[in-house]
Amino acid sequence: MAESAQRRPTRLLFIQTQAEAAGAQEITRLLAEQLSKPAISGQPEFEAHHLFLYRKTSGCDHFENAHFAADPRPQGISQNLAMLRRLSQLVRTIKPDVMLTFQHFGNVVAAPVGRLLGVPLIIANHVSPQATISRPVALVDKVLGIAGCYDEITVNSKATWRDYQGHPASYKRRLTYVPHGFADRTVSMTRQEARAKFGLPADVPIIGSVARLNAIKRIDLAIRLLPVMPDVHLALAGQGPEAPRLRALGAELGVSDRLHFAGEMPSSEIGAFLKSLDVFVFPTSGETFGLAPVEAAQAGIPVVSSDLSVMREVLQVRGEPCALFVDTTDTASFAKAVRAVLSDPLLRQRLSECGQRLREQHSLDAMVDGYRRLIRRQPKTSEDRLQASGQLQK
Repeated sequence: MAESAQRRPTRLLFIQTQAEAAGAQEITRLLAEQLSKPAISGQPEFEAHHLFLYRKTSGCDHFENAHFAADPRPQGISQNLAMLRRLSQLVRTIKPDVMLTFQHFGNVVAAPVGRLLGVPLIIANHVSPQATISRPVALVDKVLGIAGCYDEITVNSKATWRDYQGHPASYKRRLTYVPHGFADRTVSMTRQEARAKFGLPADVPIIGSVARLNAIKRIDLAIRLLPVMPDVHLALAGQGPEAPRLRALGAELGVSDRLHFAGEMPSSEIGAFLKSLDVFVFPTSGETFGLAPVEAAQAGIPVVSSDLSVMREVLQVRGEPCALFVDTTDTASFAKAVRAVLSDPLLRQRLSECGQRLREQHSLDAMVDGYRRLIRRQPKTSEDRLQASGQLQK
């Protein structure tokens, strides 16, 4: 009996705020999938479960061992208390050896529950831009980190690491840098085949984006390109609270006939959608990493992005930029950059070739190894700590 218990795989519980098809959810899916693979012995070292505070869409229903504390999003005190009770019940039932919490509510709600229920190791993950975190939630996060509710705290970019350098030493010593890896989004179909799959016109320039349709992604700035680029269409993959407002903006600007909403789609469809585009546009106002444009660039689609430090960090290979960076709030500058990519084949080729090398920069294996070291409580490397090699300034 004791021998059987010793051989049980280490049980991992990935906890996030909401279940939907988005970047953070894709990262946990990849981690769970890779960590659960059998070891050389033929037995898996880890057994992975997913737990979402609430089920926003069906985008994560296909995850293996998926659990939901509420469906749909709880409203009011009684429903939120019911969600907390269900969350506690699920943690007791799953009995994780390691809890990995993602997104700000995933961190500040689930980590204390895990600590109270005696989960041995809790790893919090900062994957939400600070601009999306309210001051009360940010304060709770700081207190939990200082008090040791989180054993470890991961950040996925150097820019995000810098965001937390004003925190007390008792918080900062828990920080570990684990850059995101990603799945290869290249597909074998032609552009015409990809456009036919999504009902997009075959013979016009199409720019597009993959994003949650919320305020911080600033998709409205992409829609505002259409009046000044009358030959261009815009295709959007994703869902979110801004969708009605974005549709209304398209109607107001008289561009609805060139604005295509593909809706939420599974990760297996993203490669085909990217193939349909001539240019990937990303007018975001805040990111911790920006998985979607990195995936697009790696798939060979030229990217025009907001000029944010984090985007310049992740969309480069050995100092060579893999995208054009522009003030996307300036419609004229944004349109000029998009036109440059559409009209200059050499520029398109350079961006595409650089982007395809991003897998060197953001290796899926490196991300998985980084988490494996944390889960095993192995000593941290200088890269994990960043400041040991002076990389914080780079």
